[in-house]
Amino acid sequence: MRRARVRKPALIIRLARRCGWHPGRGAAELLEWIEVLVVAAALAVLVMSFVTVRMHVPTGSMIPTIDPSDSFFVDRISYLFRDPNPGDIIVFWHTDRVTVGSVASDSVAALIGIEPGVRVETVNHETIFDAEDADRLITAMPDGTVIFLGVEGSLPVEIGIKTDAFASLEDLGIRLRDHRIRYVKRLIATGGQTVQILDGGVFVDGFRLLGERFDRTYTAADSRMKYGVTPILVPEGQMYVLGDNSANSWDSRYWGFVDERDFIGEPYLRVWPLSRFGAMTGS
Repeated sequence: MRRARVRKPALIIRLARRCGWHPGRGAAELLEWIEVLVVAAALAVLVMSFVTVRMHVPTGSMIPTIDPSDSFFVDRISYLFRDPNPGDIIVFWHTDRVTVGSVASDSVAALIGIEPGVRVETVNHETIFDAEDADRLITAMPDGTVIFLGVEGSLPVEIGIKTDAFASLEDLGIRLRDHRIRYVKRLIATGGQTVQILDGGVFVDGFRLLGERFDRTYTAADSRMKYGVTPILVPEGQMYVLGDNSANSWDSRYWGFVDERDFIGEPYLRVWPLSRFGAMTGS
């Protein structure tokens, strides 16, 4: 006759005993529940960090495919083994705004009252979309150019003059901070392909994209749009993306390309509202 197998105490109880504490029955049950909850929380964090993530689109940029009230899960893990295809809806990291992270106390910026936390919008009247944009603009300026910084809520102010010693805002005592959030857009083209928006349609390598995914009018009349208004080559390792609600979408037309390293995954299941519950693959 086989002896009944004795169940090992929970790991947390064994650790407690090693430390010299021998909990009674009630305390042992409580410790076992704590261990279960800790393990469950750790697994949830791992899944949300590396396998899937739940999110929503805070604006109407993807109407009618995704409404602002929609909540959905994003597949992260399968895209470690395959690439997204043009036409897919993708989720990626993008700089939503740029702020002043710190200001050197002996800089002109400090003297004129620029403070950490203020949103930075322009350098010499050119819109910047991340800290690298600001540095690129300054590097490209001829020596002797007066540098103006535009921050939210005030007129551009002079912060210095371009010289060989100044190749970035940090050289002028200003350190910028990028605030990155998850964006959701439709992938239009990848590295090596040429994109142009023309007569309401979007063309890749000279051919208009057709089908339900592209059955909408794409606009390119805003003077702030610089990418795709005329034919533009997508650099290798980059992606060109557009919102389905073209008239109300902040996308590649304005700020350019998405680095493939910023790709997160693709929506696969809409969970809210219940009236729209269902798979999103192929949307």
